[in-house]
Amino acid sequence: MLGALAVAGLCLVGRAVQLQVLDREFYVGQGDARQQRTVPLPAHRGMIVDRNGQPLAMSTPVDSVWVNPKDVLNEMHRLPELARILDVPAENLAERIARGKSREFVYLKRHLPPHIAQAALDLEVPGVSLQREYRRYYPTGEVSGHLLGFTNIDDVGQEGLELAFNDWLSGKEGAKRILQDRLGQTVSDLGQIEAARPGRDLALSIDRRVQYLAYRVLKSTVQKYQANAGSVVLLDATTGEVIALANQPGFNPNNRRGLVGSHYRNRAVTDVFEPGSTMKPITVAAALEAGKIAVDSKIRTAPGYLRVGNNDVRDTRDYGVLDPAGVIMKSSNVGAAKIALSMETEYHWDVLTRFGFGQPTGSGFPGETTGYLHGYHTWSEFEQATISFGYGLSSSALQLARAYTVLANDGVLYPVSFQKGGLDGVRPSRVISSQTAQTVRDMMQTVVTRQGTAFKARIPGYTVAGKTGTAYKYSRSGGYDKDRYTSVFAGMAPATNPRFVAVVMIDEPQRGHYGGVVAAPAFAELVGDALRLFDVAPDDLPKGQRLAGQQADEGGAA
Repeated sequence: MLGALAVAGLCLVGRAVQLQVLDREFYVGQGDARQQRTVPLPAHRGMIVDRNGQPLAMSTPVDSVWVNPKDVLNEMHRLPELARILDVPAENLAERIARGKSREFVYLKRHLPPHIAQAALDLEVPGVSLQREYRRYYPTGEVSGHLLGFTNIDDVGQEGLELAFNDWLSGKEGAKRILQDRLGQTVSDLGQIEAARPGRDLALSIDRRVQYLAYRVLKSTVQKYQANAGSVVLLDATTGEVIALANQPGFNPNNRRGLVGSHYRNRAVTDVFEPGSTMKPITVAAALEAGKIAVDSKIRTAPGYLRVGNNDVRDTRDYGVLDPAGVIMKSSNVGAAKIALSMETEYHWDVLTRFGFGQPTGSGFPGETTGYLHGYHTWSEFEQATISFGYGLSSSALQLARAYTVLANDGVLYPVSFQKGGLDGVRPSRVISSQTAQTVRDMMQTVVTRQGTAFKARIPGYTVAGKTGTAYKYSRSGGYDKDRYTSVFAGMAPATNPRFVAVVMIDEPQRGHYGGVVAAPAFAELVGDALRLFDVAPDDLPKGQRLAGQQADEGGAA
């Protein structure tokens, strides 16, 4: 007996030596594998701010509830308690756990408020833990939804600038090791393996105040005229920066339940339309630059129509003899057609291309369209004539606004930018001479007089240069619908030294359709408020007021 006990004791001692000394590392590793976990350290996405540092998109910390299916399989009877707190059917939780039974990590519900997540943890259901994550929040909601886009549940950009700058904004997850008890709860933090790197902040060229004004003006205009949709773009004429951009219908990126995909589309960037008579100042500029017309040229538009090939170009009435300024002021299709036909097709096409038609704007916005301008070698006489007044080519609202910056910026074209300070390393290009640009800009000021087509585009205290556009919409069955329109106004202010260029496009208004009636008032309201917010000095005050202002400035300087 003593011998047997001695042998048994020696076996136990030997086994203890094996476990504690010889095989210690193996069993410590096995224990760690059951109690230690490497968990990710979430990295928050960079914040998006406007040009003044005001937040447009930020990531806020939230908790997600997850489970190790192997630990909870023997506690399935407790799922109804957990389901009530998470507001999820118990059958749904059971199905998720069953599907992930071969895994060690299954989400039960993500992005919960901290108090709900903590209540789920307090149930002490085996295997249930919390994971810190971040949820994207957009303080301006629908106001800037189309601009910013949104991220998915993993905080990855899906639309808009969130997608365009996803690599810049995204952070890099870190990692740490933790010690867990048998219920899967964290007992101790064993240290950081790799630090999380947060994403970089992005400063946009957008001004949040002006963006709100653009949204409000556009929405009220679309509702007033019972239109299908609308877009508005406001650019800084001197840099190409986008100050505001809005579309209708809109969507709230904070709550996207029940919305259709078409509401996510940034129509001002991705959709095209025929710009109509807003092309006439560009036609005049091209002809002036080529020397085909002069400022005082006389253009006969009688008897109110022009036969071109087998088709007629018509005006609303007989305007008689007009100079180039009169063609723009009266919006004469016949006058514009005659001016266009005086130019070589290759030259005409080249000027339009240099103005940016048929070309990307350089904005980098996802899904941006290049518009449509096909090669000059296929142009017929009638097609060249119709292009002169905005039919036979198409552009987005952003493209049209960019083209008008050439006239506003003395003949120089900048790439469009959504970033504060513009695009680094990209040089502007000269399209036309500064003299031609200034001359056409002077002509465009006549459009907002009582004799022009857009008297409602006037801004008190400031000169305005612009052009209306009212175009029939093309029918899918062929030809144009005579009861469907796009109403457009494109312009700039102050006309003597433009700071802003804006385009307002209203799609299929039902209670009126002329650009000077539907779109021009929205332009005046938005640009007028933007000029005042940016402290742009008035250039069209009555003489007495102007002198008083000058005296005040002199007194302040003294």
